Amino acid sequence: MIYPITAYGDPVLKEHAQDIPKDFPELKELVDDMFATMYHAHGVGLAAPQISKSIRLFVIDSEPMMDDEDEGKGVKKAFINPEILEEDGEEWGFEEGCLSIPGVREVVYRPERIVIRYFDEDWNEHTDTYDGMTARVIQHEYDHIEGILFTDYLSGLKKRLLKTKLTKISKGYVDADYKMKFPALSKKR
Repeated sequence: MIYPITAYGDPVLKEHAQDIPKDFPELKELVDDMFATMYHAHGVGLAAPQISKSIRLFVIDSEPMMDDEDEGKGVKKAFINPEILEEDGEEWGFEEGCLSIPGVREVVYRPERIVIRYFDEDWNEHTDTYDGMTARVIQHEYDHIEGILFTDYLSGLKKRLLKTKLTKISKGYVDADYKMKFPALSKKR
């Protein structure tokens, strides 16, 4: 199933998501659907709040973000109830975008390395270290389950300059080649 992507302005994107219980119904199917939705929208990560589910789950496939020298080193996996234990290394900037905020890209600075504890879809616990682009993708998606958007990292001036564009996105005035759910349109119905 391909879910519509929840657009900027929906309150679910600003909520601290809830842990997933081990008896969560059809978790593997949801993970598969999230991968399908992410690929359909040409994304490299997708968090559950982006499909209007306020639960601590995200999926990533960082392979498309790898440059020639790192080809084949991407990571494809689901992260359930993750917790970033450590962030270190030099902060580096990269122009990020978000499926919930189409057409907006801005430079965000993030630490180069993370240690994260999480469960996979079979409820096996992992503690892994990631760096570079994969760490960045994970940090971006992790922010979603914490109720943080990449635009929250921008300066006050940048936020003011983007305000009109963000308002238009929340009202459905945006070009996206995937189905979206807009908070302002939902209220009118």
